[in-house]
Amino acid sequence: MRIFVLGAGGTGSLLAHLLKRQGHTVWCGDRDPERGRRFLGQNSGIKVVETNARNMWAIVRSGRGANLVVNASPPVYNEIILRAALRLRAHYLDLNAHLTRSLFKPEQYRFHKRFVAKNRAALICTGVAPGLTNLLAKRGAELLDSVDSIHIRLLESTESKDPVSTWSPEAAYDEAISRPRVYRDGKFALARRFDGREKFRFPAPIGEIPVYLAAQDEVCMLPYETPVREVDAKIGGNDFERMRRWYRQGRLNRSQGMVRKRFPKTLTPKGVAKLIRKGEFENARFAASVLVRGLKDDQPLLVRWDASFPTLYQIRRRGMVATPIAYATAHMAALFVKHFPRDSAGVMGPGALPADIRRTILAEARSRDFRIALKITRLKKNEDEEF
Repeated sequence: MRIFVLGAGGTGSLLAHLLKRQGHTVWCGDRDPERGRRFLGQNSGIKVVETNARNMWAIVRSGRGANLVVNASPPVYNEIILRAALRLRAHYLDLNAHLTRSLFKPEQYRFHKRFVAKNRAALICTGVAPGLTNLLAKRGAELLDSVDSIHIRLLESTESKDPVSTWSPEAAYDEAISRPRVYRDGKFALARRFDGREKFRFPAPIGEIPVYLAAQDEVCMLPYETPVREVDAKIGGNDFERMRRWYRQGRLNRSQGMVRKRFPKTLTPKGVAKLIRKGEFENARFAASVLVRGLKDDQPLLVRWDASFPTLYQIRRRGMVATPIAYATAHMAALFVKHFPRDSAGVMGPGALPADIRRTILAEARSRDFRIALKITRLKKNEDEEF
């Protein structure tokens, strides 16, 4: 395919390399082409053209001839880029939602009929969380006769003296100031930020850490794909604890806007390497767990998936400079592109993909350097969950 990647930052640049390795013709668009080239590497051979994601026609001009538009930009631009993909008569893929049009449904779904009319597919939220977590939740539900609850638990931990944007700073800021969505007793609701403290045990070497309710897209996607009574998502780790502290100190609110000192620009590979050499950025970890509770043959079961990814230290040992979140997200998105449903039409999330595609993506994710473990526990009837 001819693929236009919009957003050549930490994730988009790595994704572009992975897609080129798959044999696709790839070029990138970014509002700062020179910075994009620094992310890609001067010798990458991948072209970067100046493109303003706020301007639909600029995207159309830069993406002319593309079969697929990959949106690796902040989700605030999703609707503009979706319109541009329709103008280009191209398929579309993105990494997350912004949840502005509707508090409880990704805005991308509003374009379903338009993509059907163009006979094109839009595959949304295709990173790790959302993305891989959606696939694991769906697979867990398939192992049960009925589903009572789905809980997603994430770890985002950076060993650094000062804040480091391991993901898009815009996405991190949006997550920090947004009220978490929860699904309780078959109804959506808003919860308080950083509420619902819980001690959750991640696999070794992480162990037990506090996690808190967070604004995650999966909560607003899974109930549309699987009959379930309860869904929530919580995050823990150094990064989230830091944002929680800012919130309690009154330094994290919409009126102040995104303060660059707290949400700095994503570091280029050279910038990451420089902080590591100076000892200011020692390591970083990213992990995800998905817990699906329900019944199988009238027996209560807890289906638990644990996914862990290479740490910053491990990625560096392989001669690469990428943060764990960017590394994992780019590799998962590349798998979704590899198995893109080109014969389908309309807007769909990972859980809505055909079963054979979902299982193939999961199998290939597990065959790489992602560790994905499954554990099924028999529960007593009316037993309280212990994580």
